[in-house]
Amino acid sequence: MKLHYRTSQFWKALHARPTKEQLNEARQVLNPELTGLFMEMHPSEQAHSLEIFHTLVENGETSNDLLAAALLHDVGKSRYPLKVWERIVIVIGNALLPKMAREWGKSSPRGWRRPFVVSEQHALWGAQMAEKAGASLITIEIIRRHQDQTTINSLANSNHNTDILLNRLQLLDNRY
Repeated sequence: MKLHYRTSQFWKALHARPTKEQLNEARQVLNPELTGLFMEMHPSEQAHSLEIFHTLVENGETSNDLLAAALLHDVGKSRYPLKVWERIVIVIGNALLPKMAREWGKSSPRGWRRPFVVSEQHALWGAQMAEKAGASLITIEIIRRHQDQTTINSLANSNHNTDILLNRLQLLDNRY
């Protein structure tokens, strides 16, 4: 079931491209350096991030920290852009061998493990990139933790503001 979902998500993302109006919306939230990072992202990742961003805005979200994190949560993937076949490898590997895929992701981004490394480490890289570009501490923390597996369930009842914002992002990131 999850493989089918991820496969349909992948095919949808392959053709997704943000409009000029959507790119302008991102520019209104991000400073020029962060906008530069956003523009380095693959168009399908920009569209994915904008879909999350729009859902947050439609639901009345006003936290600039969360809105910026929504736009930039996958920016670390731009450090080592993936080819289409590498994206397919990630989807299949994570669906069939999730523990092994995580282990493969702990090495350096070379050879056949490269897609798994990007998948596993992009959140940390993205947080580093966002910090260098002047993002807020909360935005950086949300980006860094957005892939944490235990966070969605364990933070649902948290009273910590960053945890609440992170949970909102994760719920949407897993949906789109």
